Amino acid sequence: MRKVIPYRRILPALLLALALGAGAQQRQSEYRLGAGDMIRVSVFQNPDLTVETRVSENGTITYPMIGIVRIGGMTVSAAAEAVAKALAAGNFIRQPQVSILPLNIRYPQVSVLGQVNRPGRYPLETFNTRLSEMIATAGGIAPTGADVAIVTGERDGKAIRREVDVASLFLDNASQNDIAIAGGDVIYVSRQPMYYIYGEVQKPGSYRIERSMTIRQALAQGGGLTPRGTERGLRLHRRGADSQLRILTPRLDDPLQADDVLHVGESLF
Repeated sequence: MRKVIPYRRILPALLLALALGAGAQQRQSEYRLGAGDMIRVSVFQNPDLTVETRVSENGTITYPMIGIVRIGGMTVSAAAEAVAKALAAGNFIRQPQVSILPLNIRYPQVSVLGQVNRPGRYPLETFNTRLSEMIATAGGIAPTGADVAIVTGERDGKAIRREVDVASLFLDNASQNDIAIAGGDVIYVSRQPMYYIYGEVQKPGSYRIERSMTIRQALAQGGGLTPRGTERGLRLHRRGADSQLRILTPRLDDPLQADDVLHVGESLF
């Protein structure tokens, strides 16, 4: 006896399959064709015009009757429209209905460099991938990495350079700055600015400067003063804009700057 599966159990699976299919179609339509992609071009009711071809390094394909067509950088639907317009303009087919099916996509590459856990080149597999997603793909920012990521690339034939405060995307709800990444982009995360502390402190050494960090917090991160140390003997070695080194007597609530050197002197009494 055949087992009957209740409709209410089938419906969720059907809805899921439809949703996944719609998502795949949307990603395919949004994908921009590039060099090395293998595609099938077909024209409705014209089987002789079905061609499988590869997009050349300069973003073109060669198609029967119309010759060379530039489709590099276009979405799948825009590329199909370009072929259709060329067929119609040459009076080869009246109102051609062209479809393009990607057969083998060579995903564009994005380089993630600097202070990330897994620097390297990564494929841009989905449309509208954001900066935060690419950094996550590279293993996230390393403990020595800065909060700011620098993105360089090209948009509409013009070079671009963006500095994005990655932490503020989440701390300050600035998701509008989480820019979309394109093929060929380079993401660079520099080393976080450091400060140095020595003398009569418990843990002398070099430490990363956190946001809005003060001299007082820097001393605390160094483990505080030793029994022989004194705040009166605190000196700050800082290099100015003119590259001249100055020795200052800072206040504990003064902000810390990159490459500051703190020295805690010994109490005389």
